Amino acid sequence: MSYAISILASIIAVLFVFVPHEAAHGFVAYKNGDYTPKAYGRLTLNPIKHIDPVGIILCIFTGFGWAKPVPVNPGNFRNYKKGLFTTAIAGVTVNYIIAFFAYPLFLLIAELAIPEVAYNSFAYYLLYFFERIFYLTFLYSLSVFVFNLLPLYPLDGFRVVESLTRQINPVHKFLRNYGYYILIGLVLESFLCNIMTRYGVPFVDYLNILGYVQWFARNIIGFPITALWNLIFSI
Repeated sequence: MSYAISILASIIAVLFVFVPHEAAHGFVAYKNGDYTPKAYGRLTLNPIKHIDPVGIILCIFTGFGWAKPVPVNPGNFRNYKKGLFTTAIAGVTVNYIIAFFAYPLFLLIAELAIPEVAYNSFAYYLLYFFERIFYLTFLYSLSVFVFNLLPLYPLDGFRVVESLTRQINPVHKFLRNYGYYILIGLVLESFLCNIMTRYGVPFVDYLNILGYVQWFARNIIGFPITALWNLIFSI
């Protein structure tokens, strides 16, 4: 029962994380003068327009994933570098804001509501369902924030590098040509490490590169959020 609830909550949390992320890219690109996202129907919160099945499944089981990239034509930006930079960071900015508000909602349910209901009752499982949604939304938002800022094509971090360097820059060219393969390798390596750890090979967890990224996202990037709300809730 709890496992099924967690899987369903994971799916909903992923939608809460990725749909606004992609819509934010499209909206900021549009505001910078590029009508491409609007032409492709990406200025919407409709999940069908944004979801990539493979990326979503990976996020549910590894904490890292992706949605369909919003089509953008930087040549339409009124200011090329400013448009490229602000469009690139729009998604992760929205993710951090989502994490900021998801965490206190999780605390409200976990600390105040669940202790007041009987264990294994309908109310308990309903509250547990929403608790998992908000907690996973918090975790996934932070993971996507850090993961997407890795300077690997086609992630947002590469677009940030692209906005600050010339295309003839050798680092830019390397990240553009090989970033996708590095990215896939990291995700697969993390997935295999998680599987092996689950089946009794714990030492491989030390080799999980994206595991360290996830730890950094949760404990360093997320610290201002948890510290503030824990203080407000006196935890």
